[in-house]
Amino acid sequence: MARGELLEQIYTIVAQIPEGRVTTYGRIARMTDGATARAVGSAMGHLPSGHDLPWHRVINAGLKVTEHGGAVRQREKLRAEGVAFDAKGRVNPELLWP
Repeated sequence: MARGELLEQIYTIVAQIPEGRVTTYGRIARMTDGATARAVGSAMGHLPSGHDLPWHRVINAGLKVTEHGGAVRQREKLRAEGVAFDAKGRVNPELLWP
């Protein structure tokens, strides 16, 4: 599958994540036709400016926000949607989508 088609699949899936829920890079990868979790992470890191995708709802397999330049903003956006973090920075697994 062409890279552009794979990116479209990833972005289509991310657009479906409901407010107050999260999913992982790996879960998204398994819903595509061949992306890896790393490819999903790369796609999230290279979103075009002006996008309206809920990128902040994608977290790592440890149910944590991956530390990167936007990590503080990501946690703030998730908290604003009612997503709580435990003392170790993990999200409740009951909030996983799908």
